[in-house]
Amino acid sequence: MIIRAATILDARAIQALWNLAIRETLITFNSIEKSREDVEQAIESSKAMLVAEVGGTVIGYASFDQFRGGAGYARTAEHSIMLSPRARGRGAGRALMQRIEDEARTQGFHSMIAGVSGSNPLGEPFHAAIGYVTVGTIPQAGRKFDQWHDLVLMQKIL
Repeated sequence: MIIRAATILDARAIQALWNLAIRETLITFNSIEKSREDVEQAIESSKAMLVAEVGGTVIGYASFDQFRGGAGYARTAEHSIMLSPRARGRGAGRALMQRIEDEARTQGFHSMIAGVSGSNPLGEPFHAAIGYVTVGTIPQAGRKFDQWHDLVLMQKIL
């Protein structure tokens, strides 16, 4: 497995992973699929976006940006991670997170936030296993598939 910086050439693969999660899961509360242009803009504007690749196929990606606007949040990041269903449980998520956290440290970030759907049974255990601590829950923060879902906020001091 190779972890590397995402490029515009990865946009279609990232789009496919992202839109699968939008259509079929509660990993994200977003219900509007991403266009290729949306993905290209995300690649160009993120503080960092990395892909995990096996045999020339992108099997996952991770990115991060500043948690919230304003100078007071300038050293707190929030990440996003998506994996192909076939890639889960094989170390790609851990590898991506290690590299994205390393990149955040290099850029001077102090902490990383994970906004995890309370209805995603894999999200909290995954993040806890790599050192994230639950710092709060926002009840009924997102709506998807005609139901309300909690948002669990987890944090790791880098």
